[in-house]
Amino acid sequence: MRDSPRRRRKRPEPTPAQRALGLLVRREHSRRELERKLAARGVEPEEATRAVARMAAEGWQDDTRFAASLARSRAVAGYGPLRIRVELDSHGLDAGVVEAAFAALAEDGEDDWDARARELVERRFGDFGPEDFGRRRKAAEFLIRRGFGVGSARRASGFDPED
Repeated sequence: MRDSPRRRRKRPEPTPAQRALGLLVRREHSRRELERKLAARGVEPEEATRAVARMAAEGWQDDTRFAASLARSRAVAGYGPLRIRVELDSHGLDAGVVEAAFAALAEDGEDDWDARARELVERRFGDFGPEDFGRRRKAAEFLIRRGFGVGSARRASGFDPED
C-alpha cells in the first residue's frame, strides 16, 4: 500500500463541439434544442451556434432526420397528428421539415390515423355496444387529448353527441 493518496489527472474541459457530439450520440436533437442544452451547460451562445453548425455540416445533426424520428416515435406511441405537429413546432422546426416528417410517415404507411385511433380505443376500452354512450364519450375524449382530430375520434369511438 502506498502512503500517499493516489492522484488523478484532471480531465480537460470538453469543447462545445465535444459536448454537442456527446448529446447527439445519445439521441437525435433539433438545432434549437441542441443550442439550448449547450447553453445550459455553460457554453456561450455564439460558441454553441458554431458547434451546432459544425455538427450539421459533418452530418451529425439534421433537423429533417430529427423530425422524422420524433414523428415516428410519437405515432408508434399512440399520439395523433395534431399533437405530433405541435411538438415538432415546439422544437423550432421549419414548416417544410415538419411536412417532410409527415411525408416520411406516409411513406412508411404509418399515417392511417383512423386505424391508429381505432387500435387505441380497442386496446384501451375494448369492445362496447351501442348503449355504452359514456364509454364512447370517454374514448373520444381520450383520442382528442392524444392529438387526434374530432373526425377520427368520432369514427374510432362511434361517439356522436347528437345521439
